[in-house]
Formats: sequence, structure tokens, C-alpha cells
Amino acid sequence: MHDLKNYFLLFIILVSISCTREKSSDKIPVENFFKAAFKTSFHVSPDGNYISYLKPDNNRIHIYVETWDGKNTTQLTCDSNRSIAYHLWINNHEILYLKNGTAEADPGLFAVRSDGSNKRELLSFAKTRIRLITSQPVKDNNVLVALNQRDSTVFDAYRLNIQTGKLSLLVKNPGNITQWYSDTEGKLRMAIASDGVNETLLYRNSEKEAFKPVLTNNFKASISPVGFSKDNRCIYALSNKNRDKMALVELDCVTGKEHRIIYSNPEVDVSEAVFSANKDKMIYAGYETWKKERYYLDDSVKAMYSRLEALLPNTQIKVSSSDASESKFIIQTYTDKDPGSFYLYTEKGNKLVKLSDVNPSIDANNMAAMKPISYKTRDGLTIDGYLTLPVGKKGTNLPLVVMPHGGPDSRNSWGYNSEVQFLANRGYAVFQVNFRGSKGYGKEFWIAGFKEWGGKMQNDITDGVRWLISEKIADSTRIGIYGSSFGGYSALHGLCFQPDLYKCGASYSGLTNLFTYLKDIPPYYRPYLQMFYETVGNPEADADYFRAVSPVFHTDKIRSPVLIAQGSRDPRVNMNETNQFVKELKKREVPVTYILKEGEGHFFKKPENKLEFYRELEKFLEKNLRME
Repeated sequence: MHDLKNYFLLFIILVSISCTREKSSDKIPVENFFKAAFKTSFHVSPDGNYISYLKPDNNRIHIYVETWDGKNTTQLTCDSNRSIAYHLWINNHEILYLKNGTAEADPGLFAVRSDGSNKRELLSFAKTRIRLITSQPVKDNNVLVALNQRDSTVFDAYRLNIQTGKLSLLVKNPGNITQWYSDTEGKLRMAIASDGVNETLLYRNSEKEAFKPVLTNNFKASISPVGFSKDNRCIYALSNKNRDKMALVELDCVTGKEHRIIYSNPEVDVSEAVFSANKDKMIYAGYETWKKERYYLDDSVKAMYSRLEALLPNTQIKVSSSDASESKFIIQTYTDKDPGSFYLYTEKGNKLVKLSDVNPSIDANNMAAMKPISYKTRDGLTIDGYLTLPVGKKGTNLPLVVMPHGGPDSRNSWGYNSEVQFLANRGYAVFQVNFRGSKGYGKEFWIAGFKEWGGKMQNDITDGVRWLISEKIADSTRIGIYGSSFGGYSALHGLCFQPDLYKCGASYSGLTNLFTYLKDIPPYYRPYLQMFYETVGNPEADADYFRAVSPVFHTDKIRSPVLIAQGSRDPRVNMNETNQFVKELKKREVPVTYILKEGEGHFFKKPENKLEFYRELEKFLEKNLRME
């Protein structure tokens, strides 16, 4: 995608700059990198008179509300058992919120007034997940929710009155609906059905009518609704139907035909599109090359961002919330070296007021630059990624930590990453690669990763590491690999099948067995099972392949030290299987550090467990990569 020569020249410049530095950054305490944001998840009330946010107190996260001028603050929640996971303004004076749940259930849906009064539980069902269909303020006290109370594998659509608590079934899921959509008036108007391979977009003119199919396409061709037109006859959507790259289009809800392509990018997918209910139009499309960029569809919005960029130079800027009139905003900033800050912005008068730093413990001057790189794989595919070099070190012969991303159908992005900066501060070069199968680079690049979890996707990572060695950047005797979830699988795969390349590997909630991965998927993912068979593989038809690439069957190939971290209640990785995997390694006298945390899920939520893991990771890498 990018010109390789240009990147190589950029890289040489980076190396020369690194070589001129005389002193490396001081060692920063591990807890500084992984502190929870003091205030986060800011939202503006519809009338613009208040802001809400989440803030820790007594080791739990709670909701607070301030007047716009900041003179009055009210704490709305004080649960000592569970933190708040999500909240939103449902009208000018009331907030809906969800608490942290488990993989199987949410503890309930709650509401409270902005002055802290009338706190109430609206929904509470055992072994039930709650999904909000409504995502914006409402006028009639009704919100739309999806619940899998009746059947754990599917979500039915309901209307809930937040004043009376009355819950009314709108549509019983016939078994194939995977997503519900409401229009700007809070009416249930659209759905997506799936048979596991093909997806059908469904639409109805009113809630009195039945849903009718608009169009059907294979899951490889995605259509993601963004917003309805004023007459609700058309939708704006991100779609790669009949094209390689995702584009922003206008789609007729009755005929299923595209009226027009609003914006497309020849190099990458359109990954974001923002609809303004106030302006009743799309205002910009977002895409991501090596940084996130915007294509503006409204001149006044473009002008506002220009003013913000003048007030906040050399930062990435994101509008995270606004009032209903879109005159008051919450602005979030970040860079690769700075986790960023939150600001209040009033468009009238172009006034900006700082609210909070995401992590005031981080000094951007001591952080390392995250630079884009590009290389060719053994089969000629161009792969993009990022390389972060430790501050003050020469850009050659460095110990390297390879960090494959999770998903795997996600991607690494430019910006502040606490793990990357932590490792760079400890003296490691950090390599992040967007191997084939990563999202954002078009349909063909994504599909190239199908049934290649243990094949070409891993080859892409290996080829990138060998490229860094050939460029004299990485020391071939000091290379480790670390990842979480699919990245953890990649780390274990690398230890199994590239034993001479990696001197150690760390897996955080990493998969060990593709058979078990598909067997243990949560019940509400079952409608996608056929899709998993096509993207990952079929455990029956592809049994030989699964066995060949699942680390649990290849402990005899691992020679380097291993660190494994897992929660006992991880729904995606079987604890008993991980225990057996560790026992086999120990039996073969492979050095193993095993961190198992009771009650934790796929990722550790308790701060003390997170810190323990990163301290162990630091010791593990330092011991095995022989830091000088």
C-alpha cells in the first residue's frame, strides 16, 4: 500500500536521529503506564447544561455529573461491588447505565437522575446479556433493548419505558437476527439476519409492518448501516459489496440498490462515518492509512476541525460527544507519545477548557516515536506495520519484542499504546504487524487470512522479523514474542514452529487449541458458526490442519522459556487445557512462568492483577533477552 522506498528513507532518518541521542530515558515505574484514566467516558447532556464522566473511587468506577461551568459536581453511583461499564444520557436529566458483568450475563440496566435522585433498576435477569439498540436521547421515555433471556443464542427486541419499567416485546427473534437498528425517532426499522454464511438486510416502513428482505450477500461483503435519511427510505452505510474497499454509500431501503457512493478511498477501507442528526446529513468519512484521517462532507464541520487543530496542534483530535444542537463538544486528543487529554469546547467563541489528562503520570517527552514500516513477504504481499525504537538507543542490533495483534480481524493503529511504551522504556524495539487477515486494507487482504491462522498469517510475522534482522535493526539472538488472545496464539505458534527465531514468548489469554476455540464459543455467537468454519476452519473437515497448527499438540517443539497468563473464567480459552499445556511443558523441563487468576475473564480487570502480570512480563523478558 505504501511506497517501500519512502518508508525505508524514513526509517534511515529515524535511525540517525536515535543515534544522536546521548542518554536513554529513565526507567519509569510500571504502574505509571497502566493507571486507569482518572476521568474518562465524558458525555454532554442533550441540552448542553451538564457533562457526565466515569471516575474511580474506592477501587471501583462510578458516574459523576458536573454543570457545564464545572462549579457543581454530583456523584451518581456508589456500588462497592461492581464498576460502571457504560452510560449515556437518555434525556436532559436522566442517565442509563450498565455495570460490569460476566461473559454470560449483565447484572442489570439502571437509571438515575442527574441530581442523584430516583436511582432505579430497570432490568435484571439471570444469565442474560443486555444490548442497547437505542444509542441516542429519546423523547418519549422509551428505549429499545435486545435481550437473550428467552434463548441464550439469540437476542429478542424489546421496548422499555424508563419511567414505568414496562418491558414490551417488539419482535421475537426467529433465530437468525444478529443485529437490530432503530431510526432517529427510536423506532425499530432495520435488522440483519444471518445463516452463518450469508447476511440479509431487513427493513420495514413502520413498526406495524413485518420486516422484508432488502438484499442478501455473503458475509465477505459487509453492509453496516450508519444512519437513516430524513424520510427513512434510504440509509447511509459502509459497504464493500461489489468492490474491494469499504466505501460510504447511500442505499435504497426498498430496492436495495446503491443511489451513490458518497466517499471511497483507493488505498484503504472507509472505517468510520459520522452522521449528524442535527444537520440531517453525513458530516465526514474516516479512513486509516498509517494514521487516521477524515474526508469532510460538510464545510462547517471542516472549519470547526480546522479551528480545533489550531488550538491543539500536533495532536490527533476526536469529538467524543456533543449536545443535541452540536454547539458544545467533548474533545479528546492523543499522539503516539501521549495518551492525551479531554477538553470542553464551545463553538461559539471558539472556547476550549481542559477537563482532564488521560494519564498524567506519562510525560510525552520520555516516550518513544511509533513509526510506520512496510515490507514484502515471501509470496510478494506488501505488509504494513509499526516499529517503536527505545529512546536514546542506537537504531541497530536491538533486542526486539514482536507484538502480534488480537482478533485477528482487527489491526494495529498509530497512537499511544501503554504496552508498547512500557516495553520501549525497558529498552526493547517493539514490532507490530498488520498481517494478512487484518481489517482496514480491503476485502482481498482480509480474505487472504482465511484458514491461515496457523499458516501464512504467521509467515507474515516471521518474514517481518527476518526483515528487521536483515536491516540490522534487530539482534537475532535477542528476539521475544508477546501477544494476547489471537496474539497469544501467535506467540505460542512462533515458539513451536520458529524455535530458532524466538528466545522466549509470552501469551496472555492466548488460544492453545483451535478445536476447543470453536467448541467453546459463547452461545450468542452460534449463528456465526458457519462463518467461523469458513474463516478459521471446520474442526471435522480440517481436523489435520487444526492438529498441525494448535500449540497444545506441539509442546515437544518448544525449547524457549514461556510465560502464560490466564483468568480462571475465560470464556474463550479453556483453563483445564491451559493447565495441561503448562504441565506438559514443565514435564519436558521447559522454563514456564504461569499466572492464573481466579475470577478473571479473557483479560484481567482487577488493577492489582494487571500490575502483577506486567511486572512478571518485565522480569521474564529481562531474564531471557539478556538486557545489557
